Amino acid sequence: MKQLEKIAVDNLSFNVNQGEIFGLLGPNGLGKTTTLRMISTLIRPEAGDIIVAGNSVVKYPQLVRKDIGFLTTDLKLDDHFSPNYLFHFFSNLYGIPPNIQEQRKKEIFEVFGIDKYAETKIANLSTGMKQKVSLAISIVHSPSVIIFDEPTNGLDILTSKLVENFLLKMKQEKKTIIISTHIFSIIENLCDQVGIIIDGNLYICESLKELTKMQSLEDVFFSLYNRIGRSNK
Repeated sequence: MKQLEKIAVDNLSFNVNQGEIFGLLGPNGLGKTTTLRMISTLIRPEAGDIIVAGNSVVKYPQLVRKDIGFLTTDLKLDDHFSPNYLFHFFSNLYGIPPNIQEQRKKEIFEVFGIDKYAETKIANLSTGMKQKVSLAISIVHSPSVIIFDEPTNGLDILTSKLVENFLLKMKQEKKTIIISTHIFSIIENLCDQVGIIIDGNLYICESLKELTKMQSLEDVFFSLYNRIGRSNK
């Protein structure tokens, strides 16, 4: 029996400016993570190209990787290592000098409260603390482009707020930030632009301010989703 092919992402295009947060909004399993993985060079696009910080993910993926920090829910930290060890391990992979490593670790660990657990094995950390350690590791090299897939997934309200504040701080530092989520409030709290993706297609891509002039983001989304659902029947 011939298997049906499914196109994960189709004819999708958007721009994100420096010092801006772009939110990719949509249901789970309908193209968000695939899009971020292509931007992050984990998946090679079958057609077209993606330019990150001036470099093509198709032609120069190694250069793109130097400029990005990618946090994914699929990142699994080794249970036997400590946050301290992992931070230095990944810093060394990026060739960061030891004195810079220590300075950055101190700053990041204090912000997320990791310093108290720096020598605790990952296996003994809470889910929220593991997420914060993953976040810290993803930005050891101070990337100019930050890409977070469902950054608050599985976190309590306090840790979620901490992550949101961190992203706003990175925006002030003129980082280019892309996040994916299915949570309306995260988009509303953080984003300058929003793209709504359903079944691998980007149906809406514009400024959050303009999009929500007349109605809430939730109303915009479900109006679009219901319209698409009826047209596909």
